Amino acid sequence: MKDHRRIAYQRIAASALSNAESIVKRWLPDGRREGAEWVARNPRRADRSLGSFKVNVRTGKWGDFSSGDRGGDLIALAAFIFSLNQAEAARNVADMLGVALYE
Repeated sequence: MKDHRRIAYQRIAASALSNAESIVKRWLPDGRREGAEWVARNPRRADRSLGSFKVNVRTGKWGDFSSGDRGGDLIALAAFIFSLNQAEAARNVADMLGVALYE
């Protein structure tokens, strides 16, 4: 049976953003902070050095300037890193942060 409740994407993304630095340290542990950005290797391809994959810890936007992959929040980042759809990624992020999944 399909669940028809609405996932609280905005609330989950806002909570993730307020914990952005600890999240990116956990998901991209080989990275480092440079100003407002977490600079890391893209975990989905054979990146040899830091530089092209960045996550803005103030806005949640992220991108790999080499591959063109990008997203607007940390839910999208979770989906990308862990090969999930947006609903699965939102569920995982909500569980990790102890945030209610549904509106």
